[in-house]
Amino acid sequence: MDNSLIIALDFANRKEVEQFLLPFNGKELFVKVGMELFYQEGPGIIYYLKENGHRIFLDLKLHDIPNTVKSAMKGLARLDCDLVNVHATGGKEMMSAAIEGLDEGTSAGHKRPACIAVTQLTSTSEEQMNKEQLISGSLEQSVLHYASLAKEAGLDGVVCSAWEALPIREKLGEKFYTVTPGIRMADDSSGDQKRVATPEFARNAGVTSIVVGRSITRSNDPVKSYEKWMEAWRSVQV
Repeated sequence: MDNSLIIALDFANRKEVEQFLLPFNGKELFVKVGMELFYQEGPGIIYYLKENGHRIFLDLKLHDIPNTVKSAMKGLARLDCDLVNVHATGGKEMMSAAIEGLDEGTSAGHKRPACIAVTQLTSTSEEQMNKEQLISGSLEQSVLHYASLAKEAGLDGVVCSAWEALPIREKLGEKFYTVTPGIRMADDSSGDQKRVATPEFARNAGVTSIVVGRSITRSNDPVKSYEKWMEAWRSVQV
Protein backbone atom coordinates (compact mmCIF):
# COMPACT_ATOMS: atom_id res chain seq x y z
CA MET A 1 0.00 0.00 0.00
CA ASP A 2 3.02 2.28 0.30
CA ASN A 3 3.02 5.36 -1.95
CA SER A 4 -0.49 4.65 -3.22
CA LEU A 5 -2.81 7.22 -4.69
CA ILE A 6 -6.39 6.24 -3.85
CA ILE A 7 -9.21 7.66 -5.97
CA ALA A 8 -12.37 8.43 -4.00
CA LEU A 9 -15.31 7.12 -6.03
CA ASP A 10 -17.78 9.60 -4.59
CA PHE A 11 -20.53 8.74 -7.03
CA ALA A 12 -24.21 8.04 -6.48
CA ASN A 13 -24.42 4.72 -8.35
CA ARG A 14 -22.62 2.03 -10.34
CA LYS A 15 -23.48 3.58 -13.69
CA GLU A 16 -21.55 6.74 -12.80
CA VAL A 17 -18.61 4.61 -11.64
CA GLU A 18 -18.58 2.67 -14.90
CA GLN A 19 -18.62 5.90 -16.91
CA PHE A 20 -15.73 7.27 -14.89
CA LEU A 21 -13.60 4.13 -15.23
CA LEU A 22 -14.21 3.61 -18.95
CA PRO A 23 -11.45 5.98 -20.20
CA PHE A 24 -8.86 4.18 -18.06
CA ASN A 25 -9.11 1.14 -20.38
CA GLY A 26 -8.76 -1.51 -17.71
CA LYS A 27 -5.85 0.12 -15.87
CA GLU A 28 -5.54 -1.18 -12.31
CA LEU A 29 -6.42 1.55 -9.83
CA PHE A 30 -6.67 1.85 -6.05
CA VAL A 31 -10.17 3.19 -5.38
CA LYS A 32 -12.18 4.20 -2.33
CA VAL A 33 -15.80 3.17 -1.93
CA GLY A 34 -17.50 5.29 0.70
CA MET A 35 -20.89 5.29 2.37
CA GLU A 36 -22.74 7.08 -0.40
CA LEU A 37 -21.88 4.49 -3.05
CA PHE A 38 -21.90 1.38 -0.85
CA TYR A 39 -25.26 2.16 0.72
CA GLN A 40 -26.82 2.55 -2.74
CA GLU A 41 -25.18 -0.41 -4.46
CA GLY A 42 -24.22 -2.79 -1.66
CA PRO A 43 -21.61 -5.56 -2.05
CA GLY A 44 -22.27 -5.72 -5.79
CA ILE A 45 -20.13 -2.63 -6.41
CA ILE A 46 -17.23 -4.31 -4.61
CA TYR A 47 -17.57 -7.47 -6.70
CA TYR A 48 -17.65 -5.39 -9.88
CA LEU A 49 -14.50 -3.46 -8.96
CA LYS A 50 -12.63 -6.61 -7.88
CA GLU A 51 -13.59 -8.39 -11.11
CA ASN A 52 -12.02 -5.50 -12.99
CA GLY A 53 -8.75 -5.80 -11.08
CA HIS A 54 -8.95 -2.74 -8.84
CA ARG A 55 -7.72 -2.51 -5.26
CA ILE A 56 -10.36 -1.27 -2.84
CA PHE A 57 -10.48 0.85 0.29
CA LEU A 58 -13.96 0.30 1.77
CA ASP A 59 -14.47 3.49 3.75
CA LEU A 60 -17.43 2.84 6.09
CA LYS A 61 -15.87 4.18 9.32
CA LEU A 62 -17.47 1.62 11.64
CA HIS A 63 -18.28 2.94 15.12
CA ASP A 64 -20.44 0.85 17.45
CA ILE A 65 -20.17 -1.47 20.43
CA PRO A 66 -17.28 -3.97 20.10
CA ASN A 67 -19.41 -7.05 19.40
CA THR A 68 -21.36 -5.31 16.63
CA VAL A 69 -18.18 -4.05 14.97
CA LYS A 70 -16.62 -7.51 15.22
CA SER A 71 -19.62 -9.12 13.52
CA ALA A 72 -19.73 -6.44 10.84
CA MET A 73 -16.03 -6.80 10.08
CA LYS A 74 -16.38 -10.57 9.89
CA GLY A 75 -18.88 -10.04 7.09
CA LEU A 76 -16.89 -7.32 5.36
CA ALA A 77 -13.78 -9.51 5.35
CA ARG A 78 -15.55 -11.84 2.92
CA LEU A 79 -15.68 -9.03 0.34
CA ASP A 80 -11.89 -9.34 0.00
CA CYS A 81 -11.20 -5.60 0.10
CA ASP A 82 -7.66 -4.37 0.59
CA LEU A 83 -8.38 -1.76 3.25
CA VAL A 84 -11.21 -1.03 5.71
CA ASN A 85 -11.62 1.38 8.60
CA VAL A 86 -13.21 2.24 11.93
CA HIS A 87 -13.53 5.37 14.06
CA ALA A 88 -10.83 5.55 16.72
CA THR A 89 -13.30 7.29 19.03
CA GLY A 90 -14.96 3.89 19.46
CA GLY A 91 -12.07 2.98 21.74
CA LYS A 92 -9.35 0.38 22.01
CA GLU A 93 -11.67 -2.55 22.79
CA MET A 94 -13.80 -1.80 19.73
CA MET A 95 -10.75 -1.53 17.48
CA SER A 96 -9.38 -4.83 18.78
CA ALA A 97 -12.78 -6.42 18.09
CA ALA A 98 -12.59 -5.14 14.51
CA ILE A 99 -9.34 -7.01 13.97
CA GLU A 100 -10.81 -10.16 15.54
CA GLY A 101 -13.74 -9.99 13.15
CA LEU A 102 -11.48 -9.50 10.13
CA ASP A 103 -9.30 -12.44 11.18
CA GLU A 104 -12.33 -14.69 11.61
CA GLY A 105 -13.95 -13.61 8.34
CA THR A 106 -10.90 -13.84 6.09
CA SER A 107 -10.84 -17.03 4.05
CA ALA A 108 -7.98 -19.49 4.47
CA GLY A 109 -5.07 -18.63 2.23
CA HIS A 110 -6.14 -15.00 1.90
CA LYS A 111 -4.57 -11.99 3.56
CA ARG A 112 -6.92 -10.11 5.87
CA PRO A 113 -7.76 -6.56 4.83
CA ALA A 114 -5.59 -3.89 6.39
CA CYS A 115 -7.55 -1.91 8.98
CA ILE A 116 -7.01 1.74 9.86
CA ALA A 117 -8.72 4.12 12.27
CA VAL A 118 -10.09 7.59 11.58
CA THR A 119 -8.55 9.98 14.11
CA GLN A 120 -9.92 13.48 13.53
CA LEU A 121 -11.70 14.23 10.27
CA THR A 122 -9.79 16.56 7.97
CA SER A 123 -12.91 18.73 7.90
CA THR A 124 -12.51 19.34 11.65
CA SER A 125 -10.66 22.40 12.91
CA GLU A 126 -8.94 22.65 16.27
CA GLU A 127 -11.54 25.17 17.41
CA GLN A 128 -14.36 22.76 16.53
CA MET A 129 -12.63 19.94 18.37
CA ASN A 130 -12.20 22.09 21.48
CA LYS A 131 -15.72 23.53 21.51
CA GLU A 132 -17.91 20.79 20.02
CA GLN A 133 -16.11 17.62 21.12
CA LEU A 134 -14.95 19.18 24.42
CA ILE A 135 -11.43 17.88 23.77
CA SER A 136 -8.82 20.29 25.10
CA GLY A 137 -5.34 20.71 23.69
CA SER A 138 -4.20 20.63 20.09
CA LEU A 139 -5.41 18.61 17.14
CA GLU A 140 -2.00 17.03 16.86
CA GLN A 141 -2.19 15.78 20.46
CA SER A 142 -5.63 14.31 19.86
CA VAL A 143 -4.59 12.59 16.63
CA LEU A 144 -1.43 11.17 18.19
CA HIS A 145 -3.46 9.84 21.12
CA TYR A 146 -5.94 8.08 18.84
CA ALA A 147 -3.13 6.76 16.64
CA SER A 148 -1.36 5.28 19.65
CA LEU A 149 -4.58 3.56 20.76
CA ALA A 150 -5.06 2.18 17.26
CA LYS A 151 -1.59 0.67 17.21
CA GLU A 152 -2.08 -0.83 20.69
CA ALA A 153 -5.31 -2.38 19.42
CA GLY A 154 -3.46 -4.09 16.57
CA LEU A 155 -4.57 -1.85 13.70
CA ASP A 156 -2.34 -1.19 10.73
CA GLY A 157 -2.56 2.59 10.68
CA VAL A 158 -4.78 5.64 10.74
CA VAL A 159 -6.55 8.21 8.65
CA CYS A 160 -5.12 11.63 9.44
CA SER A 161 -4.19 14.88 7.76
CA ALA A 162 -0.75 15.34 6.25
CA TRP A 163 0.06 17.75 9.08
CA GLU A 164 0.02 14.95 11.67
CA ALA A 165 1.72 12.29 9.54
CA LEU A 166 5.30 13.13 10.48
CA PRO A 167 4.72 13.10 14.27
CA ILE A 168 2.87 9.78 13.89
CA ARG A 169 5.72 8.35 11.84
CA GLU A 170 8.27 9.49 14.42
CA LYS A 171 6.28 8.10 17.35
CA LEU A 172 4.82 4.88 15.92
CA GLY A 173 7.26 3.90 13.19
CA GLU A 174 7.40 3.93 9.40
CA LYS A 175 5.41 0.70 9.02
CA PHE A 176 2.32 2.24 10.63
CA TYR A 177 0.14 3.45 7.76
CA THR A 178 -0.95 7.07 7.42
CA VAL A 179 -3.72 7.51 4.87
CA THR A 180 -4.47 11.13 4.10
CA PRO A 181 -7.46 12.84 2.48
CA GLY A 182 -7.69 16.62 2.08
CA ILE A 183 -4.94 16.69 -0.55
CA ARG A 184 -5.07 19.57 -3.03
CA MET A 185 -2.84 21.02 -5.70
CA ALA A 186 -1.48 24.44 -4.77
CA ASP A 187 -4.04 26.23 -6.97
CA ASP A 188 -7.06 24.11 -5.96
CA SER A 189 -9.93 25.19 -3.71
CA SER A 190 -9.94 23.52 -0.28
CA GLY A 191 -13.67 22.81 -0.54
CA ASP A 192 -15.13 21.42 2.70
CA GLN A 193 -11.71 20.38 4.00
CA LYS A 194 -9.84 22.47 6.56
CA ARG A 195 -6.47 20.72 7.12
CA VAL A 196 -5.37 20.49 3.50
CA ALA A 197 -1.93 19.91 2.00
CA THR A 198 -0.29 19.48 -1.39
CA PRO A 199 0.87 16.02 -2.57
CA GLU A 200 4.47 17.20 -2.29
CA PHE A 201 3.97 18.21 1.34
CA ALA A 202 2.25 14.91 2.11
CA ARG A 203 5.01 12.81 0.57
CA ASN A 204 7.75 14.72 2.38
CA ALA A 205 5.83 14.26 5.62
CA GLY A 206 6.00 10.49 5.14
CA VAL A 207 2.35 9.88 4.28
CA THR A 208 1.77 6.29 3.15
CA SER A 209 -1.16 6.94 0.81
CA ILE A 210 -3.16 9.96 -0.31
CA VAL A 211 -6.87 10.03 -1.15
CA VAL A 212 -7.93 12.25 -4.05
CA GLY A 213 -11.54 12.73 -5.14
CA ARG A 214 -13.09 15.59 -7.09
CA SER A 215 -9.81 16.83 -8.59
CA ILE A 216 -9.82 13.59 -10.62
CA THR A 217 -13.43 12.38 -10.65
CA ARG A 218 -14.91 15.75 -11.68
CA SER A 219 -12.21 16.53 -14.20
CA ASN A 220 -13.03 16.91 -17.90
CA ASP A 221 -10.14 14.54 -18.55
CA PRO A 222 -9.90 12.12 -15.58
CA VAL A 223 -7.03 10.10 -17.03
CA LYS A 224 -4.89 13.18 -17.63
CA SER A 225 -5.71 14.50 -14.16
CA TYR A 226 -4.85 11.13 -12.60
CA GLU A 227 -1.50 11.09 -14.41
CA LYS A 228 -0.80 14.66 -13.27
CA TRP A 229 -1.52 13.68 -9.67
CA MET A 230 0.63 10.55 -9.90
CA GLU A 231 3.53 12.59 -11.23
CA ALA A 232 3.20 15.12 -8.40
CA TRP A 233 2.90 12.38 -5.79
CA ARG A 234 5.72 10.14 -6.97
CA SER A 235 8.22 12.74 -8.16
CA VAL A 236 9.04 13.90 -4.65
CA GLN A 237 12.20 12.41 -3.23
CA VAL A 238 11.92 11.39 0.44
